[in-house]
Amino acid sequence: MTTISQTAGRSLRPSSTSGFFSTLAHAATALFDRLERRTAVKTLNELDDRALGDIGITRSQIEDAVYGQFKAELTRYL
Repeated sequence: MTTISQTAGRSLRPSSTSGFFSTLAHAATALFDRLERRTAVKTLNELDDRALGDIGITRSQIEDAVYGQFKAELTRYL
């Protein structure tokens, strides 16, 4: 015989508010990630070409490096 247990006052259905807060948390994380990447691009653009060369990128590669599209070439030197 199978017994189904339920805590008093709690539904077995998932709460719709938990989905809302999960979506809200995801959106906030995405926003902060976007702002952090924009700040990184701005900071790298303020460097001179010699400093960029020291870290292994050129000015035209800044956005690719920040947004992760440049990983294959960067890891070649590590």
